Amino acid sequence: MSKCCEITGKAVLYGNNVSHANNKSSRRFMPNLQNVSFISDSLGRKVSFRCSAAAVRTVEKNGGIDKYLLLAKDSQLSKKALALKKVLRKGSIAK
Repeated sequence: MSKCCEITGKAVLYGNNVSHANNKSSRRFMPNLQNVSFISDSLGRKVSFRCSAAAVRTVEKNGGIDKYLLLAKDSQLSKKALALKKVLRKGSIAK
């Protein structure tokens, strides 16, 4: 399981710990990933993702997972999110 947000694409960053004596040792900055279930209004069911805490706030700000996915760029979404976006697009065209 990769350490990458399925919604925003936020992943591990690399950098250095720098001591007071200016010694550098490499380190990893990990995203704050959580297992979250969102309720899809148009599908009428729960959809679970492994996403960052910042992504949860962003989804809620945009009015839910359905609206967020329809507005999001395809390049930052995971395969699972892209499949859900495709289903949502078909549903919105039919309405």
